[in-house]
Amino acid sequence: MMNPELEPQPSRKPARVRAETCRMFESDWLERFSRIHPATPFVIWVPVAMLFFVRSALRHDLSLPAVGGVFLCGMFAWTCAEYVLHRYVFHWTNDSPFGKRIHFLLHGVHHDFPNDKDRLVMPLPMSIPLAFIFYPLFTLTMSRTLGEPFFAGFVVGYLFYDGTHYYVHHFVPATRWGKFLRRHHMTHHHADHDGGFGVSSPLWDLVFRTMPVKRGR
Repeated sequence: MMNPELEPQPSRKPARVRAETCRMFESDWLERFSRIHPATPFVIWVPVAMLFFVRSALRHDLSLPAVGGVFLCGMFAWTCAEYVLHRYVFHWTNDSPFGKRIHFLLHGVHHDFPNDKDRLVMPLPMSIPLAFIFYPLFTLTMSRTLGEPFFAGFVVGYLFYDGTHYYVHHFVPATRWGKFLRRHHMTHHHADHDGGFGVSSPLWDLVFRTMPVKRGR
């Protein structure tokens, strides 16, 4: 009888480990700015939101409850902007080499490497230009009296988005709402790229009928 220790054993191939990150730029300087610590948006943008909210309150053009109401309207407006940006900008595609490169830089890299902890919140080279677009848009269309508290709420809504995005990728929520948001976003990533564009809220997916669905293989 053959010694069991001498019997041929089935070969065991090591499990393939998917890389969690990639290099986006040849330039070390550009590569550094493509990454961001998840706390950075809060360090930068919380003071900005506080500045405009407090300045609006101290100006006394509106009562404090009115400033708070406009602030909340700004937060609500962000949920729509989040949906539009995610659906029509981040998921814009084009078959040309240039179009593919732009899509990869804007959002494709996140779908290819969804657990890259350095690329789960919006980098400053993207959030700062957006702020310089939205602030004058709000103040020119609504006046500074309404535009500044609206912008402050818009910024806080954005922070909820970034915080939620990082949370659902790196933590397992304990609450029913947290579990729903994680399932909503993971379905977008792994089953239905054409649905589930809201991250902090599914509201606009419900409105525009783009709730993600688990499709059969």
